[in-house]
Amino acid sequence: MSVLDRFRLDGGRALVTGASRGIGKAVAEALAEAGCDVAVAARTLPALRSTVAAVEERGRKAVALDGDLALPEVATGLVERAAAGLGGLDVVVLNAGVLPHGEDGAVLLEPLHRADPEDWNSVIAVNLSATAALAGAAHDHLVSSGRGSLILMSSIAGVASLPALEAYGAAKAAQLSLVRSLAVGWARQGVRVNAVCPGWTRTDMTAFATGYGALSDWLTSHVPLGRWATTDEIAGATLFLASPAASYVSGHALFVDGGITVPEIGLGGFPKPASPLAGG
Repeated sequence: MSVLDRFRLDGGRALVTGASRGIGKAVAEALAEAGCDVAVAARTLPALRSTVAAVEERGRKAVALDGDLALPEVATGLVERAAAGLGGLDVVVLNAGVLPHGEDGAVLLEPLHRADPEDWNSVIAVNLSATAALAGAAHDHLVSSGRGSLILMSSIAGVASLPALEAYGAAKAAQLSLVRSLAVGWARQGVRVNAVCPGWTRTDMTAFATGYGALSDWLTSHVPLGRWATTDEIAGATLFLASPAASYVSGHALFVDGGITVPEIGLGGFPKPASPLAGG
C-alpha cells in the first residue's frame, strides 16, 4: 500500500454527529471522499440536506439521522440506527457540541459566578454526557469492525483557560481524559481512540467573534499563524486519525490551532492589541 493509499477508507462506514454544518459537515465530506459511506446526525433532518447531498455527490451512501443529544435517551438509539443503516461502523466522529446561548441563539459570555446553572447543565449534557453515551454505544460496533476508530472533537479549550465559557472548557478537558482512558481500555480490542483539538475556526458557532472585527483581530493576534482555521483544515486532521495512516496512533490529542497552545516567553512573541472586552 502506498503512502497516499493509507489515507483511503474505501468501504468504510462512518458516523459523524453534529454534521449539518461547520466542522461536522466538512468531516463528513472528507470521509466520503476517502471512500466511506456516512451516517450524518443533527437535531433535525432538514438541516442535513446539504450534507447528505455532499456525501452522495462523492458517490457514497448517506444516512440522515435526527436526534437531540441534550436528551439522555437519544445517544444509544442514534448509534444503533447508524449501524443498521450502514451495516456496521468503522469510524465514529463525535463532533456535536454547543456553547451556552440565549433564546435568540446568541452565545452567552458569562463568568461562572454569574452564569445560570442551567446553562452549565445544557453544555455538559451535550458536550460530555452525550459524548460518553455515544462512545459507549459505539464500542461493540467498533470492536466488530476490526479497524475501529473513535474520534472526539475536543478543543484547545480543553487545555487552556476560557474565561466566561467555563462549562465548555471543562467539558472539553473531560473529553481529553475520556480519550486517554478509552484508548488504553479498548486498545487490545483493536479500537483506536483519539481527539482533534481545533483552535479558532470559522464556523457558525464562532460567528459571535468572526463577525466582530475588533474581537476577531484580537483573537488572531494570539495565533502564531495569524489567522482563523478553515473547517477543511480540521477535517483533514480528522481524516488522518480515522485512516490507516494513523494505525499506530491512539490516545493522542491532535492540536490544529495555528500554534496558539505553544507557550512563548516573550523573546519571539508578537505584539498584541488590547482586548476589546476589557472595557477600554
